[in-house]
Formats: sequence, structure tokens, C-alpha cells
Amino acid sequence: MYIEQLYTGCLSEAAYYIESNGEAAIIDPLRDIEEYIHLAKERKAVIRYIFETHFHADFISGHIDLGKATNAPIIYGPDTKANFPVYAAKDGEEFQLGNIKIEVLHTPGHTLESACYLLKDENGKDHAVFTGDTLFVGDVGRPDLAQKDEALTINDLAGMLYDSLQKKIVPLADEVIVYPAHGAGSSCGKNLGPQSYSTIGEEKQHNYALQPQTKEEFIKAVTEGLAAPPQYFPINAKINKEGYESMDIILEKGLRPLSFAAFKACTEQDDVIILDTRNASLFSQGFIPGAVSIGLEGRFAEWAGSLLPFDKDIFLVTEKDREKESVIRLARVGFDKINGYLEGGFETWKEAGEPIDMIINVDADELAMDIPFDEHLIPLDVRREVEFADGHVRGAVNLPLLSLSDPGSMAAIHDNDNLYLYCGSGYRSVIASSLLKRQGVHNLRNVSGGWNEIKEEGKIETEKSLEVWN
Repeated sequence: MYIEQLYTGCLSEAAYYIESNGEAAIIDPLRDIEEYIHLAKERKAVIRYIFETHFHADFISGHIDLGKATNAPIIYGPDTKANFPVYAAKDGEEFQLGNIKIEVLHTPGHTLESACYLLKDENGKDHAVFTGDTLFVGDVGRPDLAQKDEALTINDLAGMLYDSLQKKIVPLADEVIVYPAHGAGSSCGKNLGPQSYSTIGEEKQHNYALQPQTKEEFIKAVTEGLAAPPQYFPINAKINKEGYESMDIILEKGLRPLSFAAFKACTEQDDVIILDTRNASLFSQGFIPGAVSIGLEGRFAEWAGSLLPFDKDIFLVTEKDREKESVIRLARVGFDKINGYLEGGFETWKEAGEPIDMIINVDADELAMDIPFDEHLIPLDVRREVEFADGHVRGAVNLPLLSLSDPGSMAAIHDNDNLYLYCGSGYRSVIASSLLKRQGVHNLRNVSGGWNEIKEEGKIETEKSLEVWN
């Protein structure tokens, strides 16, 4: 028996490769399926099953393409309905994989079709459980992401989740390994732990959701304090249920090299997006006017899905040899209108003598020196509300990055305001700067190093009161 966790850090997502006696199964594959096919080929195994724990909201699964490539059935929990062929397994149904078995545990709550998969070793002993978004390390899946059913409320789903955990998960032996679909940073739970796997015993001891409590207490615990989910979640869940275009077609369109003339002609059209995926520091030094910066060095796909429209054509500016990575990571969250990249990147644009834009970077020391002498200076904190509440520059206003996809969020910005943007480390504030500039706000500076540097320098007065600009 062989188990490999295939973890994708920028999405905090875990897929799994399970193998026994030359037969393999994949659980919750990403849209780019080459890694799974290569791994099976390398290990001289045949992929027999594709198991899906639920209709994912935070990424596009590779179930359809992988099924076509391997002829393996796509298996979901009971009563699952989709716009493509799936096998809806019965609760308790077992699948033979080489010398081991995988049992379906129907665990509705995060979604109605949610299922966990219990792996039994060669001796029939429970070895590991693949919990999807039902159980995480230190947390459970949030009950507000399911496809909307007017007959069910968030409390109804939370109650189902309580029953699922108590009946299917808690009775498992303490030594059973817990392999969840996500780790820390995922928005599919409230506060996932730092580890990407655990055991039933450890979760019984440390996970708030598995502590002795009534159903009412559990419902309150899992539904309180939920932040709004990223706006692309329902889009991705729908795509995963209804089907999608092949990754080969996405790559063919997205990896078209465009000459300067072709790129300029395409991007002069209304309502197109120029997406610059270079490192934030490179972008700041010079970029195509109107381009949006989302650097590959951060949680690229999540920010793209949260900030960019899905119905607009996207044209890429990337660092050399990172075109394919940019397309794949966009496709992972459902973007399929990627129509090529500027051949030669930003240098091609600059060498053509075209206008360029820049972002002025300042450090925390310069902000400290400017604050007393500029009555129009506004420290603009683009972190989340909870981060802002925990500490910020005195007098700063909070305009979270997520809100900047809506032009109406900037109604309070005046022509004579001198904006000094900061986030945690500088990544998000460069994205925010590009969005502001795209919408005509140019009187801004980016505080490189962000809040981390501001705190470390200790030269700027801070406070913890919450004030949101709206």
C-alpha cells in the first residue's frame, strides 16, 4: 500500500494518490492532471478510480479530464447529480483497490453530497480516512458554501454536519490517520491548523468541533464568525457540477504568443483585462498602464478569482518561461478566457516606446517622516477588517483589497488625498495600487514591507480601534 499527499500551497489544497498492487485511485484531483498520470506511470500502476469528496467551491477539479484520460469512473457520495457521468456510491459501499478497500462514508453538512473515504489495509483494518472538507486539522468545513437549496438553511447544514461527525468520524479509532482536502490558509473553514494531516485521536483532543457538546452548541460554534466567502466560490462549485472545457484547449488559447502589434490591438478593446503576473517588485518599477498586478509569488489563484471578472478576455504579461504556470493557475479557479500573452513580456512593450506607469515605493521610515507634514496624507490599510482591528497606523482607514473590485468602494477618495497604501508585507498593496490606478487614482504610494515593517521600525503611532471606510 502506498499513499502520497499532493499538496498545492497557493490553494492550500491536498489531492491524494493511493496505490495497492498496481492499482491506483486519485482523490480530489486538481484541473491540471499530468502529475497524477505521470506518478501512476512512474510507479507502473493503473488509475482505477477517481474519488471526489464533494463539489469543490475553491478550485476546479480535474475529475472530468482525468476520467477521459484513464477511463476511470468518477465516484461521488450518495444521490449526487451532475451534468456528466458519475457513479453515486451508496453509504457504506466498498471499492476494492488491489489488496485494500475504500469505504464510502456519506457525511453531509459542508455540502449535501459530501463523502469521506475510509481506507482499510490489507488486513481489513481501518488505516486512514480522507475527509475532504468535512473535517480539517483543528476545524471543520463551513456549512454556508453548498449549492443553494431554499429548503435548507445554514443551521440545517450545520446540524447535518454535527450528525455526520458524531456518527461517522468520532467512532473511528484514535490511530486512524486524517487526510483532509485543505490546510491552513483555505477559506473553506474558519481557522485551519498548520498541519496538512492528523489522526482521529489528535482531532478528538484538539479540534473544537469534536469536543463533547450538544448539537445546538456545535451549530453556534461553526456558524459564528464566518467571513464572507470569496466571490468565485459559487462559480467554481457550479463549474465542477456542470462541467468545463478541457485543460488542453485552455492551454492552447492561453499560450498564444502575441507580437507587440497583436497584443496592443487586442488590449485596446473595451472590457479586456491585462494581467501582469510578474513579481510585485518588478511590476512597481514599470508596467503597462491599466494592467492589474497579481504576482505568482503570492496566493495568486485565490486573488485572481476574488478580484477579476470571469466573463472578460484576459491577456497576460509574465516573466520569461512562466506563461504556462500563469495559465494553469488561472484555470485552476475557473478562468477559461485567457487569450494569449505578450511575447517578450514587459520589455517588448517598453522597447516599442509605449507609455509606461510606475508605483512609487516608500519604506516605513519615509511614511513616518511624511505623516506630520502632509495634511492630505491618508494611510490606506488594504488588509482584512480583522487584521486592521488587531492594529493599524493611527488615523488609517481600512479599504480591504477584496472591496476594490467594486469601483463604488472608492467613492470617499478625493482628488487631493495622498494615499499611502500598506498591507501585511507589500504583496496585496501592490495589487491594490494597480486596481486604483486602473480606475484613475494615481496620487498614491506603496509602503514596501507593509505593516510588518511599520511594527518593526516602531516609529509610527498605531492603534487598535476599528474604522472601516465606507
